[in-house]
Amino acid sequence: MDWLNYHHLLSFWLVAREGSVRQASEILHVTPASVSVQVKQLERSLGVKLVNKQGRGLVLTEMGKEVAEYASEIFSTGRELMERVKGNPEGKQQVLRVGICDVMPKIVAFQLLKPALELDDSIRVVCREADMPQLVSELAIHKLDVILSDTALDPLYKVQAYSHRLGESGIVIMGTKELAKKYRRGFPGSIDGAPFLLPMDNSVLRRAMDQWFSDLQLTPVIKGEFADSAMLKIAGRQGLGLFAIPSCIQDDVSAIYGLREVGVAEGVKEQFFAVSVERKLKHPAVIAIRENAM
Repeated sequence: MDWLNYHHLLSFWLVAREGSVRQASEILHVTPASVSVQVKQLERSLGVKLVNKQGRGLVLTEMGKEVAEYASEIFSTGRELMERVKGNPEGKQQVLRVGICDVMPKIVAFQLLKPALELDDSIRVVCREADMPQLVSELAIHKLDVILSDTALDPLYKVQAYSHRLGESGIVIMGTKELAKKYRRGFPGSIDGAPFLLPMDNSVLRRAMDQWFSDLQLTPVIKGEFADSAMLKIAGRQGLGLFAIPSCIQDDVSAIYGLREVGVAEGVKEQFFAVSVERKLKHPAVIAIRENAM
C-alpha cells in the first residue's frame, strides 16, 4: 500500500493557501528550501506536477488545485478531531453537513434549514449545492449527513439510504401586479397563450406543471427556462412572464420580489424530503428540521 506523507502534504497545502514558499516556511518555522524539498517529494510520490513557477510566484496546476482541496478537508477534519479530544468549545460543536439539490428553490431550502440554524451554538450547519448524483455519492462516503431534495431517493442509486418525507406544498402562479391583474380573471383558462417562465425539465415542479397544462389543454408561451430558481424569480420580477412556486414560500416571494398571486394550480403538489443513511434520524439538527417542516 502507498502511504501519504502528511508532512509533505501540509507543506504543499500551506504553499497553496499562502501563495508562496516563503510564507509557508514562516508558518512551519523551517527554511524555504526545506518547504520546496517537501513539495517536490510530494510531487514525486504522487507522480504529478502540483505547482509551476510564474514570475516570482507560484501557480497551482489543475491537479494541484484538486490535491489542495483534498488537503483542506483532511486538515479540517484533523482539527475537529483534536478539538473534540481536547474538549475545546469549538470541538464540542456538532457539524451538520447538508447537501441541497440544485433544482430545489433556495427559499424552500432555507425554510427547511431554519430550525437547525436557530439551535444553540453547539450546532454548526455547513451547506453545499449540487446535482442529485453528486450529492448522493458524497452521502454514500459520509461527506454529507443529509440531502434536502424535492424527490425521494431513486432506487436506481445503489446506495443504502432512506428518504424521510418532510411535507408538501400546493403550487401558486405568480406575476407582477400588471400581469396578475391581466390573467387573474378567468384563471386558469386565462393563461392559455400567456408568457410563462419555467424551471428546467429535470425538476419535479416542471414535470408537474407540464402535466397540469396538458390536463387543462393550456398552451402558455414559454419565455424562458431556468436551472437557477432565483434567476427565474428575477425574470418574473421584470415582468417577463408568470411562474409557479410552492405556496409555502408565497409570502417570502411576494415580499422579496414584489409579486402578486394569479391563481392556484389545483391538484399540483410539491413534496420535500430529507435523504440520509440513517433509517431513524439521530442528528439533533436533522430532527429539528423534520419536526418543524411544513
